[in-house]
Amino acid sequence: MAPTLSPLRLQRYKVFSKKKPFGFEIKEKAGFPFAFRSFLVTLQQESFLLAAQAMQQTENHIIAKRPRLTIRIAGGTISFSAIDNTAVNQIVYVPYSVRGGVSIAANLREAFNAFQGGGESDTVYPLSVSEANNAMVMLDTPVLMVPLDEYFEERGEESDRRDATLYHHAISGHENDVILSSVLPTLNAVALFSINKDLKLVIDERFEEVKYMHLCMPVWKNLHRRSFTGPRRKLYGYFHEKRLEVFSFQQNRFRFCNSFDASHTHDAVYFLLYVWQQLGMDQRKDELHLVGSLPDRDVLMEELRKFLQNAYVINPAADFNRAPITNIKDLPYDLMTFYIKGR
Repeated sequence: MAPTLSPLRLQRYKVFSKKKPFGFEIKEKAGFPFAFRSFLVTLQQESFLLAAQAMQQTENHIIAKRPRLTIRIAGGTISFSAIDNTAVNQIVYVPYSVRGGVSIAANLREAFNAFQGGGESDTVYPLSVSEANNAMVMLDTPVLMVPLDEYFEERGEESDRRDATLYHHAISGHENDVILSSVLPTLNAVALFSINKDLKLVIDERFEEVKYMHLCMPVWKNLHRRSFTGPRRKLYGYFHEKRLEVFSFQQNRFRFCNSFDASHTHDAVYFLLYVWQQLGMDQRKDELHLVGSLPDRDVLMEELRKFLQNAYVINPAADFNRAPITNIKDLPYDLMTFYIKGR
């Protein structure tokens, strides 16, 4: 049985160890009582044993803990991913074939059934995906930005209802959805977004612990950090699932944040140039940075460079220092950023 410290000895240990929590050097000094030296030696041995015991418990906890599954739901698509150190790229990424004419909630329920070997799907899911008991869900739904100080002003029992009222007033078509929120402290904002009630019910029933976030959160945070490089103002565009997210930062706040339909290249050019003009950006000095699944990349950049001198495409492999995850085919930039930089 591992030794334990009495409250008195524990208090003495805290006093004598100070900056060395798991042991300290004992020096011979003239007049140093032998009994006290013996006490310190015994205390040192006990502290090391307790430290070893704590480390063993931590290791056992890590081994027993199942991996967290990341579910990305965007533009009528579903994908599953999880950290797996045995995989070549350290991440297991499994896109799910969504059946047309069936709701996303029903498709997701079928996918969960396939985890257990049921259903009609032939996909074999790795253990890191099929055995996960907690999940991070990344959603692509319309987002409403609320200033941080206004969001936390007088938070109480009616706060959720107030958030829903504010969201539904600004964004229509989601009256029956559940309104969620994600705090962006570095940008002094709170992102309000929605999820279908049936979809949320399917997810909550499957996992012990679930966290939700808008899929652009890691992108906003990463590009916000990037915006501090150089003195020029920057406008960012993120392409995904035929959508274009356009945003810009100023003094640790969003200067602009909106989403547009980018099914056609010329529409994307129009939206980017329109926002550029609205923000009063300089076509010779300021910069435009694009990332993601650009439609007709060569045509898009050719059109933009007719009007803007500094238009660039971000290369994820170079941006993330050739991380193995960047080699995964068709992995969305938001998911890549989430695993490398965090939420």
